[in-house]
Amino acid sequence: MQVSGDSSDRVHLDFMKMSHIVYDRMGRGRPLVLLHGLGHRKEAWHPVLRTLAAEHDVIAPDLPGFGKSSAPGRAEPYDIRWLVDSVAQFCERAGVERPHLVGNSLGGAIALELGARGFAASVTAFSPIGFTTVREGLFNRILTLGMWGAARLPGQLLAAAAGTPPALAIARRVLRGEEAEPSGPGPRFDTTAIAVGSPFTRLAPEVATYSFGPKELSCPVTIAWGRQDRVLAPRAARRAVERIRYARLVTLLGCGHVPMLDRPDLVAGVILETTRAAVRERRHPLPPMAPLAVPATVGA
Repeated sequence: MQVSGDSSDRVHLDFMKMSHIVYDRMGRGRPLVLLHGLGHRKEAWHPVLRTLAAEHDVIAPDLPGFGKSSAPGRAEPYDIRWLVDSVAQFCERAGVERPHLVGNSLGGAIALELGARGFAASVTAFSPIGFTTVREGLFNRILTLGMWGAARLPGQLLAAAAGTPPALAIARRVLRGEEAEPSGPGPRFDTTAIAVGSPFTRLAPEVATYSFGPKELSCPVTIAWGRQDRVLAPRAARRAVERIRYARLVTLLGCGHVPMLDRPDLVAGVILETTRAAVRERRHPLPPMAPLAVPATVGA
């Protein structure tokens, strides 16, 4: 089992000098690759790893420039298409052929782009970028600009600011869609990810304007959206399934933009439903699914 820290593996890429992608891997079965969002890292998927590994060979990489994976030099290209190519080469180097792909936000778009290339056995995208309108994306642009400005603060000041009640409240609202402050620890922004010249600040402008055009994916596709997503408007989910043939839509109640942090059981279940469907069918739509309700007692 390779889950965290020093036990992670790494793969070297051809088109980046001194480059490597660090990843966690566990389980056996058909390969399943988990792709995190902008400014996040592979640990975002840890809440669902063990459940998924009961049926799959699960691989969770740090995307280039995030977590422990190296970033391209400032003179090298670094955009969404480049990331798509990087993940494809990573899979090839890791011996992963036609995997199930799962992604959140930016990772969701990468998974869909690879699916459009015929690369995937199935695709499950949680709140993928690329489907919001200009008006819907206004909050995302404001948030991006705010982080861009915050990145210019001195390191210690930025770290201190990230721990203040207003910043923690924004993180809760953005990442989990929580209106009121709950008890217990909550999410906070990763200040190392938004430093000047960081991959976040290099990618953020494109992420804010990226659009996924109508495409046909020849594999089962699930678009899942947290009802409390405050980063990307949940109404964009309907637009996504209109642009992607054979896609089903799942609404995740009680979840924000990063649903595996809110309801890992729900997220793992949606992923496994999609991967199991890929065994049964290739180019046919999955049955429609009603919004998933939050149990009265989680884990009972």
